[in-house]
Amino acid sequence: MGIIIKPLVTEKLTVLGEKLNRYGFIVSRDANKIEIKAAVEQMYNVTVASVNTVNYHGKRKSRYTKAGMLKGHTNHYKKAYVTLAGEDKIDFYANI
Repeated sequence: MGIIIKPLVTEKLTVLGEKLNRYGFIVSRDANKIEIKAAVEQMYNVTVASVNTVNYHGKRKSRYTKAGMLKGHTNHYKKAYVTLAGEDKIDFYANI
């Protein structure tokens, strides 16, 4: 499995991409900042200035149904915020 799972395209990150040249990705939970930097540089042909990571832990969820109470949890995942150097840009919509 690769380092980068998928890019995050949200309203907040779109504004950050335009103003601060910062983009977000869902990455593998065991990836470190050096591996994330290399993967982004290779995949998008850009220069990465910095990488910040955030670990999200899944929450317990429960709901009531006709069959009774169902219990489960959401998945754990890791986010990476990547700041690009210079005038580099990433266009997530180029392949559509």
